[in-house]
Amino acid sequence: MQSSRARTTALALLLAAAGPAGGSAQRKEIILATTTSTRDAGLLDSLLPVFERQTGYHVKVIAVGSGQALEMGRRGDADLVLSHAPEAERTLTDSAYFVRRRLVMHNEFLIVGPSEDPAGVRGLNDAVTAFERIAGHQAWFVSRGDKSGTHQRELSLWQRAHITPPPPGSWYVEVGQGMGATLQLASEKSAYTLTDDATYLTWRDKIALAPMVEGDSLLNNVYHVLELNSRNAPRINVQGGRALADFFVAPETQRLIERFGKARFGRSLFVPDAGKPDRW
Repeated sequence: MQSSRARTTALALLLAAAGPAGGSAQRKEIILATTTSTRDAGLLDSLLPVFERQTGYHVKVIAVGSGQALEMGRRGDADLVLSHAPEAERTLTDSAYFVRRRLVMHNEFLIVGPSEDPAGVRGLNDAVTAFERIAGHQAWFVSRGDKSGTHQRELSLWQRAHITPPPPGSWYVEVGQGMGATLQLASEKSAYTLTDDATYLTWRDKIALAPMVEGDSLLNNVYHVLELNSRNAPRINVQGGRALADFFVAPETQRLIERFGKARFGRSLFVPDAGKPDRW
């Protein structure tokens, strides 16, 4: 017959294996690391309550630049990442920090600027030429400067133009913040900046900036959802992260994405892409 001490030891081991008292409640929370653009445009406020009602999970959103969001995923400080930095995403996925990367949606980047347009870029559909003109005129340009997907795209455009932006303090200003704050500062300084069109439309009535350059294929802005590798991040909520990833690409969610913004702006702010060929 099992002794009292043995039974006590077995019970203690069972409880230890089950985790702390609050373990099941903790597993109902999902930490989503994502971009400021999905937050600033209001998309997550539209989608996540649907997911939470359907599943009982609670989603904690940490909105930062895509570079920071991906780094959180790499460290295991988030359960899922929604990002728009394709090159960095591919590198980390190839290195097995993420086990699954799925296309969710896209919108477009715009170069916006003051109505007086000192660099003469209005109406161009060539982003590289626009950057060359902005630098040539040393017109004010506000950069996010935060390693976000938007910042990475901006740097790639400077590189294509064979231009190295000067250190901050001349005509080139780095904010180190999200898209909303960047648009505000660009408006205050009558400067140009690169923005996603969803955030611009959301902020349009609060700032004095107009679209200058759009329609270039280099301005495509593509979002993926990335599931973490639990071997590198044993603390993560694997089931919750997978459930939220599946939700983003589910047909009904894709229909919600397609309708988002139509009532307010007369057009969708994001184009749903789940299941489409992914060349990104």
